[in-house]
Amino acid sequence: MKICVYGLWHLGSVTAACLAEAGFATIGLEDDPNAVKNLANGTPPLFEPGLEELLRSGLANGKLSFTDDAKTAVGDADVVWITFDTPVDEEDCADVHSVMARVTSLFPFLRDGAILLVSSQMPVCSIQKLEKEFVLTGSSKRVTFACSPENLRLGKAIDVFRQPERVIVGVRDEESKAILNNLFTPFSDSIIWVGVESAELAKHAINAFLATSVTFINEIATVAEAVGADAHEVERALRSEPRIGPKAYIRPGAAFAGGTLARDVNFLDEIARQNGLPLTMIGSILESNRFHGNWSLRRLTDRLGNLKDRTIVVLGLSYKAGTDAIRRSLAVELVHTLVTAGAKVVAYDPKVLALPYPPANFVMADSITQALAGANALVIMTEWPDFKSITADDILDNMLTSLVIDQNGFLNHLADDTRVEFLTIGKPLKT
Repeated sequence: MKICVYGLWHLGSVTAACLAEAGFATIGLEDDPNAVKNLANGTPPLFEPGLEELLRSGLANGKLSFTDDAKTAVGDADVVWITFDTPVDEEDCADVHSVMARVTSLFPFLRDGAILLVSSQMPVCSIQKLEKEFVLTGSSKRVTFACSPENLRLGKAIDVFRQPERVIVGVRDEESKAILNNLFTPFSDSIIWVGVESAELAKHAINAFLATSVTFINEIATVAEAVGADAHEVERALRSEPRIGPKAYIRPGAAFAGGTLARDVNFLDEIARQNGLPLTMIGSILESNRFHGNWSLRRLTDRLGNLKDRTIVVLGLSYKAGTDAIRRSLAVELVHTLVTAGAKVVAYDPKVLALPYPPANFVMADSITQALAGANALVIMTEWPDFKSITADDILDNMLTSLVIDQNGFLNHLADDTRVEFLTIGKPLKT
């Protein structure tokens, strides 16, 4: 089976590397010649643990190659796998049109009998639109369309691809099912076969449910802070309820970010408007999450008052630990907000060495100790293991005050040291 993977940022580069590792003849297609050149040299587009080694292995054994020539990549592919990380703007609205345009550009090159498998996040019924566009080309070729919602997580993507808990695949016919079964069986024995529209909607539903869970527990945490309760104790009680369970997404902490969950919430919201459906609950998720996203800023203002000329340390800039991706990072958004408020911001991240458009009054430190020197407050934004080594003495010896804002309680070992003012989400606020 020959596979073309089109779209080679995080999702696509991981998909191509893992397919080659499993023995599939895989060619990665990307429009940007520089990206293709880097990948052909074994350099991934972003840091993902194990990805560079996997790319180099696939290139070395000949199972993996890369090109920017669509005709070469698609012409003899049995499966063309669409893996664009659908971009979102500052309002978490996805640029679906760019993905659709790129997919339709492949139509002239698809071979007879090919399967076009979409994993990019697009609104339900997008594949219907692609099918109609293909019919309008007047081609006599038989091409079928399928959907398998992406399921990767930054920092753990390779493990998730190799051993997913389950794979959801939406197909139109038994022939496509048989071919795609051969594709997915090496990675999972739990394949959920559904219709194409059901697969598309399932992705929206899963992410909207997770977004709802995060929003719910963070609203509970807001109440807990105000009334003197501990939201983490409430969390334990919730998990003890069999109808909720131990794996529920209900840990008090930061607002969700990165665009992935919000993208699907916006998809559902738009579909509701188009169909005249009153999705009142789903429509309020993003508003609540945006308010909660300013928790660290509110705590800084509560304790320091006017932030002008204050020095704030932000530890961690990446979207999450295990990656250097900063797209839609809450930490980067906080940096810009603090600078706008007149603060000086000093940041440190083990993988992010610079911001593409650094604001004034922003400095990248070379170490944790350098970052802490002379600071009025420390904000923990990304849970890098390196930060666990920070002690109360480090704070007292280097900072002007001992204020630590840690939304997820990552440095909870500081909480019991009375010399440190340690604030985390869901704990009673000290006055």
